[in-house]
Amino acid sequence: MRTLGIDLGSRKVKFAAMDNDKLLWLREFDTISFYRRYGGLRDGALTIDFPALDLFDGQEEAEAMVVTGYGRNTINLAGARVIPEIQAHVAGARFQTGLETFTLLDLGGQDTKVARVENGILQDFLMNDKCAASSGRYLENMAQVLEIDLDELSRHSENPVPLDATCGIFGESELIGKIVEGYPLSELCAGINQTLIKRVMPMLRRFPRDTLLVTGGVARNQAFLHLLHQAVGCAPLPPEHPQHNGAIGCAVLAGRE
Repeated sequence: MRTLGIDLGSRKVKFAAMDNDKLLWLREFDTISFYRRYGGLRDGALTIDFPALDLFDGQEEAEAMVVTGYGRNTINLAGARVIPEIQAHVAGARFQTGLETFTLLDLGGQDTKVARVENGILQDFLMNDKCAASSGRYLENMAQVLEIDLDELSRHSENPVPLDATCGIFGESELIGKIVEGYPLSELCAGINQTLIKRVMPMLRRFPRDTLLVTGGVARNQAFLHLLHQAVGCAPLPPEHPQHNGAIGCAVLAGRE
């Protein structure tokens, strides 16, 4: 059975296609440009111009489709079953790693989620969507202040500059002040990554950290993973496709309707 999973993220729209639990391909688009080119509203439901997308290269389309993502409570995709983000991410993590008991940290573009899964069943979870200061958007904004890309930011974890502002907006002003004080770029980057650790640790402390999976685009930040290892005492495990984890989970669950 060919299935399609869609994660309508705040920064990226991700697609995952599967055929009988075999992952076929992954795609992603910038969210704003995607909606402008391929999205529309009809009778209160989101429609996607799949022929224009040509995701399957002219081959047979998906037989079932599941969608999740940022704003899932306000967007109903025509022809798709809508599921909560946490359900999609747990399914994706189980599929990608084969693990059944773990704590999941998902850092999205504008929110952060922590979930505990035991024997394949979601036991509890927390979500912070009130402030983007503990999300990938925070890293993007701070990298723009430093006029660097995210790859450069992810290289630095040593001698972090103390950054104490708890708000992303005030954090930018604080960072500019540190630049004026003459701190080197490497220490500024390390300070930004360390700040993200300080913001997710209060959530993580509520859960066992025997096996910690990390998903979302931030999972590709090697400096963040290194600092997280130091903070929790165990090596965080990003799956093979951390940024597409939600879409993969949707594709998995679409085959089990």
